[in-house]
Amino acid sequence: MIGLFGWGSKNPEKGKGARLIKEFKSLVKSKKYDDALRCGSEYIRKIGDHNHDLFFAMGSIYYMKGRHADAISYLDRALEIGSYDAEALLLKAESHLMLGQDKPAVKCYKKILEVDPKNRDVAEVLRRLGSAGGM
Repeated sequence: MIGLFGWGSKNPEKGKGARLIKEFKSLVKSKKYDDALRCGSEYIRKIGDHNHDLFFAMGSIYYMKGRHADAISYLDRALEIGSYDAEALLLKAESHLMLGQDKPAVKCYKKILEVDPKNRDVAEVLRRLGSAGGM
């Protein structure tokens, strides 16, 4: 019966997950982004990679720091879990643009329009990219 409720888990690190997430959120709130990234990486290494919010937050931090390739990597992982997250798609599209990668940016913007067809800002960006996007 114990196994049915998760008591007596065989992963000794599992209990640390809540502590690490709490610490991560506190560091982000305090704008200690480098420490937050270290804490988030520790969580992923020890607990696993199924936390959409963590990946989105880490991607957002890398975006703010201007590390767009790293941002894309984490946003991709967030989008594997929640493929129609418009905010993650927007940051990913903007990161691609900052790296001069118009085609992947256009793809992200189009996916945003699938979720939010009335998004005028995204529609305008797509019109501006028009021929540059090649899609």
